[in-house]
Amino acid sequence: MQSYWKEINSLLEQVAALEKENIDNISKLIGDRIKKGGIVQLFGCGHSHLLAQEAYYRAGGLVPVAPITIEPLMLHKGALTSSQNEKDPTFIERNNDHISFQPNDILIVISTSGRNPAPIDMAFLGKKAGILVISLQSLNYKDQEGRHASGKRLEDVVDIVLNTHIPVGDGLLSNKGLQYGPSSTVVGAALLNALISQIIEEISKESDQLPVFKSANLSDSQSHNEEMMEKYKNRIDFN
Repeated sequence: MQSYWKEINSLLEQVAALEKENIDNISKLIGDRIKKGGIVQLFGCGHSHLLAQEAYYRAGGLVPVAPITIEPLMLHKGALTSSQNEKDPTFIERNNDHISFQPNDILIVISTSGRNPAPIDMAFLGKKAGILVISLQSLNYKDQEGRHASGKRLEDVVDIVLNTHIPVGDGLLSNKGLQYGPSSTVVGAALLNALISQIIEEISKESDQLPVFKSANLSDSQSHNEEMMEKYKNRIDFN
């Protein structure tokens, strides 16, 4: 156990230092768009979708955040099914009816490897809509050939990459030729929450009312949260 704590803490410190400037710049871009009515939409497949859900309806998190939910890409519909659909070059085209991007929205596409068709196709949809498209991915995978028909990888499509620096294979430890001790969810969640915290700080420079959820377990939270959700109910399903 101590080996994992040492390695994950070391990686978190590395990522914090290397991505600080990137987070500062991205938070300004997103903060400006939220102030103009935009929302943050997050997309991921399999375990990456867990990070899209992490940022949604989160105590201490931003209100204008919504995951793009396509159930056949999620683990609860079957791990193998999710993995196969992520690699299907026609899947997003066949399952994009409920996806809606509006001016000033932001799309964050989460994919550690950045090589599979579904996340890349989602990034293409965001670019076609003319919104800001950001990836949360590990550029350590950049030598892994992309599986998209265009030959492009995710970093070739998005406007900005937020680099998780996850090692190829995800595991931080090794034994008998196998990697274990996965890191992408821990680091991805830390990066997302660091970014969201910085966005809130950016918004606070010009607004006294911050679009932040209070914990539902606090006695004074209900009226505050209802007021927050009322503002975004036409864009985000909180039910």
